[in-house]
Amino acid sequence: MLPLPDAKPLPISIAERRRLLEVARKAIVSAVAAGRVPDLYNVPGEAVRRCGVFVTIRTGRVLRGCIGKPESPFPLEQTVARCAALSALDDPRFPALRAEEIPGIEIEISILSPPVIMTSEQIEVGVHGLAVSAGEFRGLLLPQVAGEYGWDRERFLAETCRKAGLGPEAWRDPQTKIEGFTADVFSEREFLSGGAASSR
Repeated sequence: MLPLPDAKPLPISIAERRRLLEVARKAIVSAVAAGRVPDLYNVPGEAVRRCGVFVTIRTGRVLRGCIGKPESPFPLEQTVARCAALSALDDPRFPALRAEEIPGIEIEISILSPPVIMTSEQIEVGVHGLAVSAGEFRGLLLPQVAGEYGWDRERFLAETCRKAGLGPEAWRDPQTKIEGFTADVFSEREFLSGGAASSR
C-alpha cells in the first residue's frame, strides 16, 4: 500500500476518458501533419486540473512511442495533447510516426497520482509505478510495465534503476530515492470493444 492516503490519481469519469483519448488522437494527427510538436496546445473548455500524464502509442501490441510528464504545471487536457504529440514524433527510441500509420495505432493514457517516498518493501508490483533518483539521474516506469514483462519487485527496481542510467543494484543504496505512485490507465481498445474504461 502507498503510505499516504491521498496518493491517488484524480478521479476520471468515463466521459472524461473518452474526451482525453480524442484529444490525444487529434494532437497526434495534427503533429504528424505539421511535422513538429507545437509549443502550446489550447484545448477549449477544459477544466483546470493538473497532474502527471503519460501517453503510450502502440501498433497492434507493439510499443511505438511513450512519453510523459510525472508532474505538469499545465491543465490536464493540454498535458495529454502535448505528451501525445511528443510520443508520436520525439520518442528517441523510434522514428517519427508517419501519417499512414495513424489508422492502425492504439492510444493509452496513464493519469498519475502524486509520487510519494517509499521503501523497497512497500512496493506492490502491479499497483505501483516507480521513480528512482540519485543525484542528476532519474528514471521512471509505469505500474503496468512490471506486469507486462512478468517482473518481480527486485527486477522492477533494477529495471527502473537502469532507466535512470544507474546500476541495477543502485536501489539498495540508502542515498537512492525511491518514489511510488499509482496510475489510472485507459485506452482506446476498451472503448472500441464496447466496454467502459477501467483503472489499472
